Amino acid sequence: MPFEIHNADIEAGRDPGFLVICDHASNALPQGYGSLGLDAAAFSRHIAYDIGAAEVARRLSDALNCPAILARYSRLLIDLNRGADDPTLVMKLSDGAIIPANRDVDAFQDRHEFLHRLTDFYEPYHAAIAGALDRAQAAGAVPIILSIHSFTPVWRGKQRPWHTGILWDLDDRMSGFLIERLRAMPGLVVGDNQPYSGELIGDCLYRHGTRNGLPHVLIEIRQDLISAAEGQAEWAARLAALVVEAAAQPHMREIRYFGSRTD
Repeated sequence: MPFEIHNADIEAGRDPGFLVICDHASNALPQGYGSLGLDAAAFSRHIAYDIGAAEVARRLSDALNCPAILARYSRLLIDLNRGADDPTLVMKLSDGAIIPANRDVDAFQDRHEFLHRLTDFYEPYHAAIAGALDRAQAAGAVPIILSIHSFTPVWRGKQRPWHTGILWDLDDRMSGFLIERLRAMPGLVVGDNQPYSGELIGDCLYRHGTRNGLPHVLIEIRQDLISAAEGQAEWAARLAALVVEAAAQPHMREIRYFGSRTD
């Protein structure tokens, strides 16, 4: 399968109030793809996966006693946090690295390979998320989606000051609470839609959160803070406490359609 379900016994047995997802969890590639023409060192970089994010996602899943759905393959194969018609769905160039095997993979050139990656790797991941959310709602829950990502400390020669960033579009139920609480913690620099914006049409949370009216948030953590087990445990514990508190706020467990700035 192109995805992993952590705490699958929880997923099979009941439907909790949270679902953790991790779109860029892995730097692996499926059999038959070699290295996409890149050298091995590329797969230790942020272009291949979100360093430390998978471990934080699993620990957060454990702390919340909920399932986590994690991508099993590298974002260089296909980016699960993009809409199906996004031109960066299969990256040809990433942070200065040309991906040779992706050169012609799009809807107009090597369409066969493009559709294969969509059908075999992209859609099953999203179907797993949709299925988990459907089961939770069928059981009477309004699940909160927590998307875990990480970002490189330096981008194009510039140091990024944020320790974490909270990304959101128009639904600010989770994001507003988390930004306020995190900024109250001594020593933390917290980005509000930094270092990226949560306004991305067709991305994972647009597809599963915004369109379904479910509370959701994308949490970015700087990679140097979670590259080792100690930092991963620290951030998972911090986030677990905050999201449990957030979930208890009025109107959080409601289906509400905020729409998107990209609509």
